[in-house]
Amino acid sequence: MTNSSLPMFAAAGTTATPLHVIDADHLDTIPAAARTWADTCGFKAAAGATLCIPGPDGTIAMALVGQGTATSRKRTRFAVAAAARKLPAGTYAIASGLTGSDLTEAALGWLLESYDFARYRNAKSAAAQLVAPDGVDADRLQIIAAGEVLTRDLINTPTNDMGPADLETAARSLADQHGAKISVTTGDDLLTHNFPLIHAVGRASATPPRLIDMAWGTTGPRLTLVGKGVCFDTGGLNIKPGSSMGLMKKDMGGSATVLGLAHMIMALNVPIRLRVLIPAVENSISANAFRPQDILPSRKGLTVEINNTDAEGRLVLADALALASEEDADLVISMATLTGAARVAVGPDISPFFTDTDDHAAALTAAASRIKDPVWRLPFHDPYEDLIEPGVADLDNAPAGGMAGATTAALFLRRFVDRPYIHFDIYGWNAAAKPARPKGGVGMGARAILDALPDLLGL
Repeated sequence: MTNSSLPMFAAAGTTATPLHVIDADHLDTIPAAARTWADTCGFKAAAGATLCIPGPDGTIAMALVGQGTATSRKRTRFAVAAAARKLPAGTYAIASGLTGSDLTEAALGWLLESYDFARYRNAKSAAAQLVAPDGVDADRLQIIAAGEVLTRDLINTPTNDMGPADLETAARSLADQHGAKISVTTGDDLLTHNFPLIHAVGRASATPPRLIDMAWGTTGPRLTLVGKGVCFDTGGLNIKPGSSMGLMKKDMGGSATVLGLAHMIMALNVPIRLRVLIPAVENSISANAFRPQDILPSRKGLTVEINNTDAEGRLVLADALALASEEDADLVISMATLTGAARVAVGPDISPFFTDTDDHAAALTAAASRIKDPVWRLPFHDPYEDLIEPGVADLDNAPAGGMAGATTAALFLRRFVDRPYIHFDIYGWNAAAKPARPKGGVGMGARAILDALPDLLGL
């Protein structure tokens, strides 16, 4: 399922070095036996700072990790997780300094910090191991971390090894692991089965476009996850400049995220009926590529005028969302690396989402705060509907002017959904390493959704 090793806690009962988490506002909590050494070394418990305390025989008797001040903790997440890479190799056990949700956050962060995408290099890195703290649901955290590893691996893998066919293989592997059903509609069969927008976007690639459809569970509320699977985006005939094309292997980040979330749901045996829909394509350039000013049909019956071939993600999602609405789903959630406007609005760390249901927004916001997976609600602003209506067709895929780009993209998608709906416009990438989030592909919003499911679906 993944190429990277799955992060795991050290086996229970393993001999471990005590690790004390120190609040920079309360340096007096440093164990008495370590205070002189900490003072000598200038240890001030800055967020993520570590210090090993030697014993009489020169081995490590204990270790300290700083969590910063209350003020500095507002500026970071998973500060304690930095210790996984900074401490010497070995096994550690948190001995003091954290309780409750803070202890759970540190344990999960440690697992996430252990991730290493080493598929294409010989040198491997190793993180220190942690014994699962008492009172923490270790199995749940390891499942969540495994879902995140799947997401990261899929995003980090370059398109020569993660095209539409490879994404299908990954989905089939996940389905096999959990006993889910899966079907795939490929190439010209997309036209036969009325998915014209998916076909139009992907037909110029040497690898045929496809729609992946996975189903799991037989009882409970119906949840459908729809993930944008544009495995590489040249921009099409409205070609991107090189500076904008460099990260486009991550344009399938929505599909990677829903597959990671699907793993979490299935492995945790959440009592729902889950469906995952992924339109998997490459937006390439060829003689048969779709063109600006083309007017294309859709599964929903709405016509779409193409005013920019680089606004292709909403097109492939539209057909998948229309299919999702044909089933009596209790909730449809789409996830996509869709607009630069969303990044301008909230930056790379926050997952903006759109919903018409205040209770859904409240549930997601509360869950995000609990488990440190930040989200922010943006508006389905109805007065902007006319911006996506060009006059010559039902819809415009790229309104002129670029104003409110994240909202107009979300409004476009909403036209294809007849069920309760939440749309996430994610980034899926870390430009630089941060605690628990190495540089590269990253899941966004999945943990918040998972934690909110009881409220979203009435479980």
